[in-house]
Amino acid sequence: MKILYTVLIILLLTSCTSAPAQTPAKLEAGYRYSPYGPTFNPGNEYWPDVGKQIAAKFEGARPAVIWIVGVISGEGTYLNFNCETADPNITCGYVDMNEELLTAFDEQGYDVWLQVEAGNASMDELIDIVLNQYSHHPSVVGFGVDVEWYQSTKGPQGEPITDEVAQDWVSAIRKHNSSYRLFLKHWDSAWMPPTVRDGIVFINDSQGFESFDQMVDEFTEWGKTFAPAPVGFQYGYLADKPWWKELQDPSKEIGQTLIDNIPNTQSLFWVDFTIVEMFPPK
Repeated sequence: MKILYTVLIILLLTSCTSAPAQTPAKLEAGYRYSPYGPTFNPGNEYWPDVGKQIAAKFEGARPAVIWIVGVISGEGTYLNFNCETADPNITCGYVDMNEELLTAFDEQGYDVWLQVEAGNASMDELIDIVLNQYSHHPSVVGFGVDVEWYQSTKGPQGEPITDEVAQDWVSAIRKHNSSYRLFLKHWDSAWMPPTVRDGIVFINDSQGFESFDQMVDEFTEWGKTFAPAPVGFQYGYLADKPWWKELQDPSKEIGQTLIDNIPNTQSLFWVDFTIVEMFPPK
């Protein structure tokens, strides 16, 4: 009996250690939205539809959006919904500009990332204000920080994120929902935490490439740097239009090439600066 018990324990331990460390997240594809990005706002019916158009170009992809709720303002950030705060670097709006569309994203099976441009505002307070406001939406999957604007207000440079800071942010987000993740966005991997990977998606928003090949090479290096952690990419900038306008289907061809070359690609986002041109309202 003792021998049988020992064998069962060994089998159990073996099965546990052979299991994968984590299940890869499903591919998500869509766009990045900011209040200042589109050339004009086509209306609330447009935004849920255009994300589904983009996701449909990639087999099995879930529609997704980076939805920017806090933009750089003065020394801090302006949140485009009503809230209360004692932080002088956080300004609250008077009308909620997001609730109606977040409800539509819920209904249409989206992944929504709520992003801020923090400036010198308290990140802990921003996380709590934003997620207290919107964590009731099942479409919300996490919180995003544009590192270019972290402790930076005069230009998109930002401060590098330490391992300690990244861990603190992940912990703060998970207090609202244990499944939430953090994304960190910059064009330079040196601005990312050196070793912490748990609960983080690493987004590259580089632009100004001389060619499609140059983009793929740089993004591939980004993927390798953070593997096996998930990575994502923003593309479709005006600075790159001279070469992407020659592609037959730019959003699909760029995205599929990144998937094919970067195994840990999880997220693909076309930027809002050119989205209305690429996907005209119906």
